[in-house]
Amino acid sequence: MALTIQSFSGSDAAPYFDDLARLRITVFRDFPYLYHGDSDYEREYMEIYARSEGSVFILAIDNGLVVGASTGTPMATETDEVQAPFIKAGRDPADYFYFGESVLLADYRGQGIGVKFFEGREAQAKKLGLRYTTFCAVERPLDHPRRPADYQPLNAFWQKRGYTHHPALRTTFTWRDLDASVESPKPLSFWIRDLSP
Repeated sequence: MALTIQSFSGSDAAPYFDDLARLRITVFRDFPYLYHGDSDYEREYMEIYARSEGSVFILAIDNGLVVGASTGTPMATETDEVQAPFIKAGRDPADYFYFGESVLLADYRGQGIGVKFFEGREAQAKKLGLRYTTFCAVERPLDHPRRPADYQPLNAFWQKRGYTHHPALRTTFTWRDLDASVESPKPLSFWIRDLSP
């Protein structure tokens, strides 16, 4: 069986939630997220997306194994942390489709799967009649002790997909870093694409 990219709406993705939790914890351990991982939190996180009308789960499946995943949902159903920077800037969250994450095991990168993830979520945004797609990315200092010497941010890939960085649109998420004993706030800034012709 060849690798396939499949889209699921809301709770239809429930049979894959354990796989998704494992995948998110595995991929987000790497820089720049350095996420310690919590299976209970992951389950709650995915349940929120499953209950959101208009949400989408796009999975890369290889011989029954989930090797990559991305999620998206109308921003109007997202948390205050996601909506607040837009409201403050006079932007209506109801115009936006928010990308939750895009995670892919290292062995599968560089094969166009990430592009398929973006295309699938953008197609969902258009289906819902939303003009903009957006996501946020964590910001780590250039001298962070865990920053790999060969680390390359994804900025060029995002720009090639038509996304523009809006550093003034900022939020804070809280999670526990690797080797940390407690959670701490992390700054993130947003990237936006206008889907209109």
